[in-house]
Amino acid sequence: MSDRYDVIVVGAGTSGLTLARELATGGLHCLVLEAGGRYDRHTYPRTEVDGSAQLFWGGGLELNKDASLAILRPKVVGGGSIVNQALMDRFDDVALDDFRAASGVDLFTEAAMAPYYDRAEAAIALQTVPEAHRNGNAEIFAEGFARNGYRHAPLRRAQSDCRFEDGNSCIECLSGCRIDSKQSTAITALPVAERHGAELLPDVEVTRVEERPDRVSVTGLVGKPGTARTERTWTAERLVLAAGAIGNTRLLLASGFGAELPALGHRFFTHPQYMNFGIFDHPVRAHSGPLQNYKSADPGFRRQGFKLENVFAGPSSIAMLMPGFGAAHLALMRRYDHLGCIEVCVRDTTPGRIRLNRKGAVVIEKRLGAEDVRRREAGAAAIRNIFLSMGARELVEGDLGIGLHLMGGCAIGTDRARSVVGPDFTLHGSSRIHAADSSVFPNAPGINPALTIAAVSIRAGESILAAAGR
Repeated sequence: MSDRYDVIVVGAGTSGLTLARELATGGLHCLVLEAGGRYDRHTYPRTEVDGSAQLFWGGGLELNKDASLAILRPKVVGGGSIVNQALMDRFDDVALDDFRAASGVDLFTEAAMAPYYDRAEAAIALQTVPEAHRNGNAEIFAEGFARNGYRHAPLRRAQSDCRFEDGNSCIECLSGCRIDSKQSTAITALPVAERHGAELLPDVEVTRVEERPDRVSVTGLVGKPGTARTERTWTAERLVLAAGAIGNTRLLLASGFGAELPALGHRFFTHPQYMNFGIFDHPVRAHSGPLQNYKSADPGFRRQGFKLENVFAGPSSIAMLMPGFGAAHLALMRRYDHLGCIEVCVRDTTPGRIRLNRKGAVVIEKRLGAEDVRRREAGAAAIRNIFLSMGARELVEGDLGIGLHLMGGCAIGTDRARSVVGPDFTLHGSSRIHAADSSVFPNAPGINPALTIAAVSIRAGESILAAAGR
């Protein structure tokens, strides 16, 4: 490995590996540093507990300040494209108009984003789940929507061939896809980047960055936590931050950028998601086959600020969400096979904040405001209608919010007082540090963000190549 690069990318998730591909094919010598490990279809963890421990920060989850929200933050080469369901939607004009109004950035229109969405979609295989393979949970969702006059639509997923007819189940792919069907950036963008000279170094936790007039230096600890790690510093002409909302914010605050960037760590959003359950007399087998087939497509739901999806999880995760203790909890878990599950995802309007305590540890201040609570309750009411119309004998409403879509902290915008990154994806006041992942989102779109992260990263790649004279 070299000690000097054209660009260093911190974070090897959806944005980081997309940018590495764009910059490497554009002629820049790239180094990608990732805190997590690098796996392939033969080496991914084989159990739910091991997957949580090995592929996420905090051993599986981190909590906000009052422990009302569980934050799931990937820590693995491929990032969220490894551990999530790879749902791919373009933002509608509602989300883009709100982005543009909040940021003042002209990129956020359907016309301006279209070519970058096209390029992001061209790099992956996209499919919907055939109805022949939908499980009992999906059937409850679809039929329940029909009985209540709600509108739904199939989810478009980044997958090539899940071979459901062979008995494959998406619940295993939450710890990494064993057949390389899921179109993670680890199997799509990374090989292209490496063919063009990009280098990836996993198990490196970057601790600080420094910008100088002629270069950027990046210092990190090399090795897995719990082992004897060594400190090392690399230098480059440019730095791309792609460690997500929490990772980017933590690194910039720890590196002393807070004083010159007053908006750093603010405007943090999570799309809080609540898993609600219906208990049925007949087996539902929500864990079998594809976990997610459908989403709500009801204009009324969109106006009210929530969406619904059929979803499920492994027994360890479901056990954390079930109420009660001892025998009562055991009785619920013995009906695992009879659980239907629909989640309500809130388009949150109350921003949170990411900061560091005196010891340098991350503190997540994020709660639901009154409007967010109203949106959650409206979604829960629709779920109750669906389950009861389908014959559920008992309802269990989850009260622990789950933050999967971590956005903001380094919001993009034209106003330096309210944003961290400018319209050219360069930090305000910097000429060498860039960011384009979900940390630059100025608010919550209410739509799965993965495709837009890739599209925005492709656009940012153009700006970075131009700034580098390529």
